[in-house]
Amino acid sequence: MYPYLRLLKLFVTKKTRKKLVIGDESILSMRVCLVDIDPFMELNNGRHLTMMDFGRFDLAMRSGLLSVVKKQSWGLVVAGASVRYRHRLKLMQKYYLHSQVVGYDDLWFYFHQKTVRHGKIHSAALIRTAVTSKKGIVKTSEVLKVMGGYNNINPTIPDWVSAWAAADELRPWE
Repeated sequence: MYPYLRLLKLFVTKKTRKKLVIGDESILSMRVCLVDIDPFMELNNGRHLTMMDFGRFDLAMRSGLLSVVKKQSWGLVVAGASVRYRHRLKLMQKYYLHSQVVGYDDLWFYFHQKTVRHGKIHSAALIRTAVTSKKGIVKTSEVLKVMGGYNNINPTIPDWVSAWAAADELRPWE
């Protein structure tokens, strides 16, 4: 089940966290709860991605993107993900979720997210997202323009992100 209580807490405590701009890093303190674990008593692989939703929501809220999306009757969508798991997160362990937009192109915002405990990265993901309207994907330039103050940001995408995006385009969909 989706952790709606955690999402509600994120919205309720929004004002206690400072505003961010696109490119800033969000860091959320999290804990592995009973509803997050698999039979091996560790954070379930799918739950890693669910927790990463919260990092993107936090960035969207604190940067003003979420209010713009709501005002314009737009939506947010994940269009691709690549995740790496390295170390287990056990029941009741505290960890930090780091989320940052590492670049964008004409259509996509690219997020790098990682779970960190005691300075060690336990999982990391590259997430491609978009803003959508009834007409389809909203260009990132329009999104940033409506947000205000972002007209002159250079959409530099790191080479590793470009390589992933190019490789993902080669994937067959049959």
